[in-house]
Amino acid sequence: MMSKEKRRVPKLRFPGFTEDWEQRKLSDILKVNSGKDYKHLEQGDIPVYGTGGYMLSVNESLSNIDAIGIGRKGTIDKPQYLKAPFWTVDTLFYLTALDKHSILFLYYLMQLMPWKKFDESTGVPSLSKTTIDNINGYVPSNPKEEELISTLFNQLDKSITLHQRKLNNLKLKKKALLQKLFPKNGKRYPELRFPGFTDAWEQRKLSDILVERNEQQVETNEYPLMSFVQGH
Repeated sequence: MMSKEKRRVPKLRFPGFTEDWEQRKLSDILKVNSGKDYKHLEQGDIPVYGTGGYMLSVNESLSNIDAIGIGRKGTIDKPQYLKAPFWTVDTLFYLTALDKHSILFLYYLMQLMPWKKFDESTGVPSLSKTTIDNINGYVPSNPKEEELISTLFNQLDKSITLHQRKLNNLKLKKKALLQKLFPKNGKRYPELRFPGFTDAWEQRKLSDILVERNEQQVETNEYPLMSFVQGH
């Protein structure tokens, strides 16, 4: 993210910002908090998060401010943005912002960290508070720059989520149409048809409607469709 020059500045910046960024230990800009067991709690509407994400909901919260989830054991390289109120289990640290730093900015900063490099175990990946505290990162000296960067990436995340939902909806529509526009087993008529089509569908062997072509035939342009595409 930083340029190769001696100055500690990003290669791309919002207009009006020229100051160098500051190298800070993570302990200077965030606090590492431990998750706890939730089994003594009752069912409720407060989400409980583990290293794999949402688990269930309980009736009490461990934090009432937004935070960043980092795995203590298991999945240590996938930061999660935790919207308050929430509870985390003991395998998931939750990091809260210090000194008026933007928790959103810190969340995006955490995504750049090579977390696997700090793995302290030869078995199940693990991190300690001390390790996290001593990791260095660069932050803007002007809080306004943090805010603008956070807003930009937050808007991008929202757009990605919106388009992902649209994609999922299109996939569901496609699946439904495949079931309705093709006759079900043993049937000769589709459930849904385009206007003007009333004839029964014919049962045919695939050998009657498909032609096998080898690679040489494709290269010599023996496919009519290939000719059409290349001609246009």
